[in-house]
Amino acid sequence: MTDADFTMPTALIEAHRMGFDYRDGAGVDFEPYPRFLTPAETGDWLRAWTGNPSLDGAEFRVFGQDGAGGVAAFWLVRDGQPLARQPVVYLGSEGETAVVARDLADYLWLLAAGFGPLEARMYPRHEHEPRADARLTRIAEGRAARRSADEVISAAREEFPDFDEIVESLCR
Repeated sequence: MTDADFTMPTALIEAHRMGFDYRDGAGVDFEPYPRFLTPAETGDWLRAWTGNPSLDGAEFRVFGQDGAGGVAAFWLVRDGQPLARQPVVYLGSEGETAVVARDLADYLWLLAAGFGPLEARMYPRHEHEPRADARLTRIAEGRAARRSADEVISAAREEFPDFDEIVESLCR
């Protein structure tokens, strides 16, 4: 692993710096970290979450959590591709899992549409009231063509339909 593997993309830092409005449960429930968890922190978390002592967490770059402790991370599944081209996943505190965006650009559009990782996992049966954010839209526009939350979430689920089974196979 190189230091570049643990450097947060500038667009991610910019988007997270904007903050998220929880709005007493009607908004986005997400607390971004100022840095990725270290390899040791990620390994400790994944071993505890799965009950599998043999995991090291090398395939994840965890960058935030929701209020209940579920985390958002890049899942390093595309060999040879940079971090920004890796899918974004949600791993919930109660074992919930989802691929919420195909890559960083899609994740930025998800945020711009008023969705965090938890809300995307629950889509379309979410209870929050998404509000588009003009500041986040400007960040997303600089990276890729506009996509709706529905397009982002649907494309992620279609590309990685077996993510739940993959994660389940790690659990003991």
